[in-house]
Amino acid sequence: MMSDLSVKLERRGPVAIATIDNPPVNALGLAVRQQLVRVIEVLEADDTVRAVVLTGAGSLFVGGADITEFDRAAEQPQLPELLERIERACKPWFAAVNGLALGGGAELAFACHYRLVGPTARFGLPEINLGIIPGAGGTQRLPRLVGVENALPVIAENRQIDASGALELGLAETLIENDFVEAAIALATEMSVRPLPTPALALQVTDPGEAFWADATARIRKAAKGASAPLAALEALRLGVDRGAPEGLAFERETFLRLRASDEAAALRYLFFAERSALRPPALKGVTPRRIASTGVVGAGTMGVGITAALLNAGYEVTLSERDGASLERGLKALEAVFSAQAKRKMHTVEEGQTRLARVKGVVGLDNLENCDLVIEAVFEDLALKQDVFGKLEKVCRTDTILATNTSYIDPRRIGEGIAAQERFIGLHFFSPAQVMKLLEIISLPGTAADVLATGFELAKRLGKVPVRSGICEGFIGNRILKRYRVEAEFMVRNGVDFAAIDAAMREFGYAMGPFEMQDMAGLDVSFLNREAARARGEQIPETLGDILVRAGRKGQKTGGGWYDYAPGDRKPLPSAETSHLLAEARTAPKAAEPKEIVARLIKAMADEGRLILEERIADGPEAIDLVEVHGYGFPRTKGGPMFFSYRNAS
Repeated sequence: MMSDLSVKLERRGPVAIATIDNPPVNALGLAVRQQLVRVIEVLEADDTVRAVVLTGAGSLFVGGADITEFDRAAEQPQLPELLERIERACKPWFAAVNGLALGGGAELAFACHYRLVGPTARFGLPEINLGIIPGAGGTQRLPRLVGVENALPVIAENRQIDASGALELGLAETLIENDFVEAAIALATEMSVRPLPTPALALQVTDPGEAFWADATARIRKAAKGASAPLAALEALRLGVDRGAPEGLAFERETFLRLRASDEAAALRYLFFAERSALRPPALKGVTPRRIASTGVVGAGTMGVGITAALLNAGYEVTLSERDGASLERGLKALEAVFSAQAKRKMHTVEEGQTRLARVKGVVGLDNLENCDLVIEAVFEDLALKQDVFGKLEKVCRTDTILATNTSYIDPRRIGEGIAAQERFIGLHFFSPAQVMKLLEIISLPGTAADVLATGFELAKRLGKVPVRSGICEGFIGNRILKRYRVEAEFMVRNGVDFAAIDAAMREFGYAMGPFEMQDMAGLDVSFLNREAARARGEQIPETLGDILVRAGRKGQKTGGGWYDYAPGDRKPLPSAETSHLLAEARTAPKAAEPKEIVARLIKAMADEGRLILEERIADGPEAIDLVEVHGYGFPRTKGGPMFFSYRNAS
């Protein structure tokens, strides 16, 4: 047996077993590639070896390439060279895929002569998520193995092929239910007497026709939302079909290297590492989170229903509390609508939706929350109301129940000032709709216990959310930056720039909508009421253009007019003569501004506020700010976030 850090080689009669053992995901880093080349050389020279079983240690095959290498010069051997050597080997290689085979791991399996799968096997080419395309033959081998129609969704649309799909498509020879490696060795021994199969790159591929390509191009372009990689992956696949595998491989590799060096790919790699680190904050290393089984949510409005749905989707038991029966009934009906919509989007079956709904218990009042491990308050943004809720919860709940507020703006120290056991109090700021939005701002108070903070991060992980710790300030990280963004946008409008031009510039940059369209959708009255509350407290809050519109009854889409007009039942923004009239006295003469200038000013405003947040230690680093903006406020993912973008584009 040959054993070293990354690849283990052993013999079982005429079969050699090569196991990639490179925790945590068996990535195909330089050391693994070098050792695999050596394994190939050793086994090719050994006449007593008739077959090779290649597998991964642990619960997965290979999770992909080593992404940390993407910012370095290419080092030999590169993956395409390694896969070519396997494909041309004189004895058969069996990819024993015992779990995930992603990116380069899937390409490795495609280059082997046979694929054997376990029940949890999944093949995927998620490179487009990193702004690149498969770079080691994935766009060429897979369509020749399963057909273009089945390969395209994997290559350019982020789909995966599971074990049953691999069998159905002929990608895998057989499914091994038990004794995976032993059964793979037995099959390799049996099949080693067969002639070597035709290499994947030499297989014929059928062109599905112009209509297929036209439909695929339109569909992928729409889904890509301006990202470069999905269409580039489609182009590489089609070129290989049109001109053959050699030209397809050359184009694939050139495109891969070109995209890898792009700003877009750099931004996506940056976010990949930031997201991975977000779940494991260094400050909580070694801290064990508390066990959460039963949860409670106070408030069955839009946010409370969304939080409840998110908890149910994650498998939690939930007690949903409202102040009266009518409000509770409305909330439960809204919750049913959420699961009906999820079923229509094929997120789960209708039956599974009913199973999840069965885990919620609707109650009037707070008494039935006494045995919850975690209770999340999601009532209206009113300090006195929230204080009253927590005053009652402290009396009702167990002494070890974690109490959390979902406030968006109010200082949580004031909300929880009456709670005796401050160590169990925390802020969990969800974003609406809470069952959809990925961001969870976790607000640690001075008295919050470390294990309670760790529980917030563990909750986010189970909910499939991206957690970001925030210190305490008005609006925390996200809403504080949003305020600065809106102030700068309004400043430009006051100085003559057309707000429709500002919206258009930000859409062109990559946002789904501009700042004024976003205000109309969310409702201008939401921020207006926050400003009015601050004014009532004696704070000096300047009059905004949004205030003028709200006082005139223009609150956004829900009233048929805000910054824009809206036809009944239609959300398309239309120019508004009334808005122009209402704001005329507050604006200077019209002034043209180039889209690049608009974007630069707004991103600078966001980044400047971000730097202040960092100076005040509200956020743990620029990555935290960028995660908030990307996952909570629609900052285009391909640009990395305001901090990354401003640094990358600093003159």
